[in-house]
Amino acid sequence: MQVDSSKLMHYGTKVMEKGHAAKSALSRFFGKIKQLKFKHWIIIIVILAVIGAGAWYLLRPEPEHIQPPIVSAQEVEVKDMEIYGEYVGRIRAQQFVEIRARVEGYLESMMFDEGTYVKKDQLLFVIDPKVYQARVEGAKASLSKNRALAQKAERDLNRIQPLYEQDAASQLDLDNAIAAYESAVAEVQMSEANLTQAEIALGYTSVRSPISGYISERSVDIGTLVGPGGKSLLATVVKSDTVQVDFSMTGLDYLRSKERNVNLGQKVDDRKWNPFITITLVDNTVYPYTGLVDFADPQVDPQTGTFTVRAAIPNPDHILLPGQITRVKLLLDVRENAIVVPQKALIIDKGGAYIFVVRPDSVCEQRFIELGPEIGNSVIVERGLAADEKIIVEGYHKLVHGTKVRLVPIPGDTAASGTMPADSMAGAAAPMQPDSSKAADSSSHGRIGDSVRSLSDTGKAPADIHGTASRQLPGLDSTPNQD
Repeated sequence: MQVDSSKLMHYGTKVMEKGHAAKSALSRFFGKIKQLKFKHWIIIIVILAVIGAGAWYLLRPEPEHIQPPIVSAQEVEVKDMEIYGEYVGRIRAQQFVEIRARVEGYLESMMFDEGTYVKKDQLLFVIDPKVYQARVEGAKASLSKNRALAQKAERDLNRIQPLYEQDAASQLDLDNAIAAYESAVAEVQMSEANLTQAEIALGYTSVRSPISGYISERSVDIGTLVGPGGKSLLATVVKSDTVQVDFSMTGLDYLRSKERNVNLGQKVDDRKWNPFITITLVDNTVYPYTGLVDFADPQVDPQTGTFTVRAAIPNPDHILLPGQITRVKLLLDVRENAIVVPQKALIIDKGGAYIFVVRPDSVCEQRFIELGPEIGNSVIVERGLAADEKIIVEGYHKLVHGTKVRLVPIPGDTAASGTMPADSMAGAAAPMQPDSSKAADSSSHGRIGDSVRSLSDTGKAPADIHGTASRQLPGLDSTPNQD
């Protein structure tokens, strides 16, 4: 492409002219500025400052109004708490009697229906009585014979006695008469004993129930040889109007019961409660009757480290059967006037367990506490909390020590809404901004439950969960705030 030199010269001339014009204009402007006086400069600076201030005022960002965190709180509960332990128990009949044949013979008949209720002394089995009846008759005959001989010996003695006194009989005759009489009396006594024994053996051929209860199926068939030379077990009778529940407790449970001044197996009249049990059946239903612990083994099994505890429980409808395995819930202690907090209000970390307490000036205080046993969804507080304080149960995940909060009623708690302060009720009408805090709150409640349960897996007794620390954060006091 060929460039026209004349046009380039023309453009260059124009650019130079414009440059000279701008230079001259700037020279004139600065010349006029140099001619300004000091007061003019002051006026210009003030005007520029006013314009700048106005622009900043108009363009400044709106200040952000910080709302205090919205939380829900409730009063600390003070009530009597029952502490239970759970164990595996086995049902045992109050009386379990084996019906056995006491004499030998062939089983002739069965006088009951299997599985039914039999009364005491009711006839159950009949063993062939012929041999034993003959023995009775023989014993009676022997007794009659010996009685006759005894009467003759007595008459002979009575005859010789006066003759000896008249020197008509010798001493030898008298001694023989006395010996014959005494021997005859002894024979009578032996015959009476033989008759009694024969009658007892005859009575054993009629097998009767020693107790009232339900009888099992027969163990032998009719016509079987039973007794000492054969099968002796005929059936069993079970009395289960009241059953016994056996379960095992550890040596640690025993020591803790002593700490609570509870002697298992002994009823204490001066105490408001006694150790009783409730049992859960295999279908997870709770048995309607309760039982009282009436026996505790005085020694510990060295192989298992446990000792046996027994409780008696009514069974009028015969729902419980001997041999059943059940879950036993034993009342171990009753903590009177205990300070109780809901489990969802607890926060557990490496330093221990703590909660947030709301002071009268609506400022929250982080309070470390010592935990006691856990009962359901509540936990007993051993130290660090007073009965008249208010704790935060929802919304505490946003808080730190010393934060001022705004209280709202607990969702679904109509009683709490009537006790909220006026400013809190006004704040309750303000809608909360949607965020992920609800999910964090629910997840934190789940972690609290898991953490509390994890404490019970570190060697704690059943139904007992103890806190691991009661120390305070720097500047915090474990005693209730009295402001």
